[in-house]
Amino acid sequence: SSSSSSSSSSALCVTPTNTFSEAYYTMPLNNTGKTDYVRFTGSRNLRHRLVCATLTSRAVRIDDIRAQGTSNPGLRAYEASFLRLLDKITNGSEIIINESGTSLKYKPGVIVGGKRLTHDCGLGRGLGYYVEALCAIGIFGKKPMEITLFGLTNDDEEVSVDTFRTVTLPMLKKRFGCDDGLSLHVAKRGCPPDGGGEVKLSFPIAKELPGGIDWVTEGLVKRVRGVAFTARIPPQMANRLVDGARGVLNNFLPDVYIFTDHHNGKEGGNSPAYGISLVAETTEGCVLGSDCSSASTRKEREKEEDEGRLLLDHRGGTNTKDHEENAEEEDQSQKTPEDYGRECAEALVSEIQRGGVCDSSHQALVLTLLACSPDQICRVRLGQLTPRSIQCLRTIRAFFGVTFNIQPEPESGTVFLSCVGAGMRNVAKRAT
Repeated sequence: SSSSSSSSSSALCVTPTNTFSEAYYTMPLNNTGKTDYVRFTGSRNLRHRLVCATLTSRAVRIDDIRAQGTSNPGLRAYEASFLRLLDKITNGSEIIINESGTSLKYKPGVIVGGKRLTHDCGLGRGLGYYVEALCAIGIFGKKPMEITLFGLTNDDEEVSVDTFRTVTLPMLKKRFGCDDGLSLHVAKRGCPPDGGGEVKLSFPIAKELPGGIDWVTEGLVKRVRGVAFTARIPPQMANRLVDGARGVLNNFLPDVYIFTDHHNGKEGGNSPAYGISLVAETTEGCVLGSDCSSASTRKEREKEEDEGRLLLDHRGGTNTKDHEENAEEEDQSQKTPEDYGRECAEALVSEIQRGGVCDSSHQALVLTLLACSPDQICRVRLGQLTPRSIQCLRTIRAFFGVTFNIQPEPESGTVFLSCVGAGMRNVAKRAT
């Protein structure tokens, strides 16, 4: 552990802003010489905890991972895949998992990045689960990162790769100074249940994030753009998606243009599906997004649970959720492309009504990057905080020692959050 700590300090330097932060960042070992872990319990927010541990080079221990209330305890396959991804982009990381998978020890190494990296993300979660974490980690690497991810490009739970391309990347370029070399290219579509998608990502490295960020002006929505995709099905489905979305959006503004993107053969992946991604641009340069897909990963996520549930059934137990799940599957199968387009447009209108300079799916990423910024006061306006964002604030306080000041604005329903950044600097990036 001592060699890992010494190597990581050469790649990432964290400048504390007070004595509390200094105790966090300069004392990885306690008085007995053992590793000083940041301890958590439960599986909630596991990905963000691992991201913060990697950024701050602090060891983390997570116990009781689905240890109670489930017939199949421990880490899921997509969480193990995320740990393998962290191991690929770092050097010297140590990952220890107990036999039951309910306890995890993670000692992060140096973020090295590199070119020609590949990772198979599996079929449990969409690629957005992994891309969001890479957006926070990649800019603090020793070298620019070029990585190819294989898996699900569009599903019903994670943010789609189209939203990352049209919302997340422009936000990183304009607000956080990650302009040179930041790109995302969708080579192949991949949808549940069989996947087959391929996405190529490129991240530059930065000396440090911009200081004194004051991002509080929302502006008014001036136009809406979007992409309706089809994979291994007739391209007419994309036109029906567009019609459903325009039926909602044209009631608010005339400047609505949605592209169609048809993929067939190998470029369409292994499963037929269709979906739509929308982005609203404001007069102040803010971008808000929403997306919707006809393919669901719910069956894959519940597959592991079903294995344990079947074991209980053989022992005489009953599954009380069967009727509800069957009814939900029937309702999902009866949806038309117009319904999905209308649903996505209504979700976008809801995000606009919520307020804030970014949509709810990007709140956690924005808060994490603000915590990494130089030791200057940063301020941002967000809509109503999601439960995930609230948990994110607790994790940031545990790892970075950064506490956000929250001031609600009842008139608009938005929230002002301000903090003093932890002062993270990437010493591998030469100053110019």
